[in-house]
Amino acid sequence: MAMKVYGVTLSSNVVRSIAALNEKGLEYELCPVDLSTGAHKKPEFLALNPFGQIPAFQDGDVAIFESRAISRYVATKYKESGGDLLPVTVSCAQLETWLQVESSQFNPSISEINFELTIKPMIGMTTDMSNVEKKAEKLSAVLDVYEAHLAKNKYIAGDAFTLADLNHMPDIYLLLKSAKADLITSRPHVKAWWDDISARPAWKKTAASIPV
Repeated sequence: MAMKVYGVTLSSNVVRSIAALNEKGLEYELCPVDLSTGAHKKPEFLALNPFGQIPAFQDGDVAIFESRAISRYVATKYKESGGDLLPVTVSCAQLETWLQVESSQFNPSISEINFELTIKPMIGMTTDMSNVEKKAEKLSAVLDVYEAHLAKNKYIAGDAFTLADLNHMPDIYLLLKSAKADLITSRPHVKAWWDDISARPAWKKTAASIPV
């Protein structure tokens, strides 16, 4: 039975999940969830994710929600398939640190910028530019740390592409489509890192499914 991802690819969290599956070369079915009709709040979806948020994921009898849990599950269970997202050549301490940095330092600001600049206009809402500027200032400070770190490291956790790199990719992709792309492009080491990881065939397959 093919694995199933429930959601839409306009969501960075859904994209994070399918990016891991594509990196592993695994077959899966994307099952659309119509947020406009509240399908994510109906009992059949709440049985998969009781918080009523996308994505949800099924692999046989295993059901998971939360995109980072999904990507970690895929990277761990299917370690021998496709590219190794948890390579032993990378320091476990560095990998775990940067997985947490992505979630707690990087994601909160970039996800809000993307929501304001990309998602709101698509669903008929008005962008709050004051919030964009506030979050851009916070993200800029975070990316200054990344720029210094990537001046000494080819990838975010060391010398190999890992799950820590992958988890960043959906939100950077959306940011680069927005008026705040310079937050990435103005930092040469961050941009070089992005140019490298976004050239991966698995990411190209993933990006082709994003409707932006």
